[in-house]
Amino acid sequence: MTLKQTILSDLTASMKAQDAPRTSTLRMVKAALQNREIEKGAELDDEEMTRLLRSMVKQRQDSVEQFEKGGRQNLADKEKAEIEVIEAYLPQAASRETIEAAVEAAIFETGASSMKDMGRVMKATQAALAGKNADGRTVSELVKAKLS
Repeated sequence: MTLKQTILSDLTASMKAQDAPRTSTLRMVKAALQNREIEKGAELDDEEMTRLLRSMVKQRQDSVEQFEKGGRQNLADKEKAEIEVIEAYLPQAASRETIEAAVEAAIFETGASSMKDMGRVMKATQAALAGKNADGRTVSELVKAKLS
């Protein structure tokens, strides 16, 4: 069963269970998926679906940050609940130790020694972590820490 089929069957199940928050989130995912397929002009494969879901999680994380700064905790909680639903369809996130190891390997590989080399190190690290659902912000922080 593809990721798309899984999401659609879970949407049907959540509607039958009358789970309004989950249904709302899955409908949003379905709409984003259909929009992306229309843009592309073809069906999305699982890798493209995963990229779309990661993008949706990132958007919600940014929204949570903004809502918390603005004192809108109820909206931040709603976004956090949406993140939980979407993340259930993503592969397990890479651990901090895995990211650190990839950063160190990339620094060694590229021969980086200063912040000027950050772009090359980031590129090599992201390539090593492809498919492991690594948070870009964490990768960036670790690269900066190692190169400083």
